[in-house]
Amino acid sequence: MDLAILREWFDRVDSSQTGNITASQLKNALAVGNLDLPLSVVQQMIRMYDFDKNGTMSFEEFVALNQYLLKVQQAFSDLERGQGFLLHDEVHEVAFQSLQMFIVKLGFSLDSPAFYTACESFDQKKNGTFRLDAFISLCIFLQSARNLFNSFDTNKQGRVTLDMNQFIYCTAVDCDASHATQVIQEWDSGFWFLY
Repeated sequence: MDLAILREWFDRVDSSQTGNITASQLKNALAVGNLDLPLSVVQQMIRMYDFDKNGTMSFEEFVALNQYLLKVQQAFSDLERGQGFLLHDEVHEVAFQSLQMFIVKLGFSLDSPAFYTACESFDQKKNGTFRLDAFISLCIFLQSARNLFNSFDTNKQGRVTLDMNQFIYCTAVDCDASHATQVIQEWDSGFWFLY
């Protein structure tokens, strides 16, 4: 997308003209682009692209997020074209059985149990399909999980060992309380989805 258009979009949302936007303002900006994402996902986006760690998003961070979202949207569009799409209530949806190779295309290598567990937690209607906003939410979650995992995988071996303090940190750093509870339940059942 043209930087001038992005700048105009950003400036319109930055009503206080601070050069930074909050999660609520970013949510509104995304809604203008027909992306209705939960505030918790938008907050996670800010954490992912908040390079200066000030809790808001600068224009440069906004541009980086936009590039990532375009990549994810392109993967979703490719999936629709390649696999066909289901039209429900005039909303494009894709079955998540078809999704795994596109998750790999985006750089995530998950085994089937991890993949399906992650998909099920973002399948709001519990019908085995994804709309674009749910697909973006899934990709944001996976990217955040990978970033967090990599911070503990200092030897780059694809495995980590966590003590209780580190585990609590992991469940609290990138998610809200309800998601932390889900992570703990999955851990307790013997399954951990960060591979």
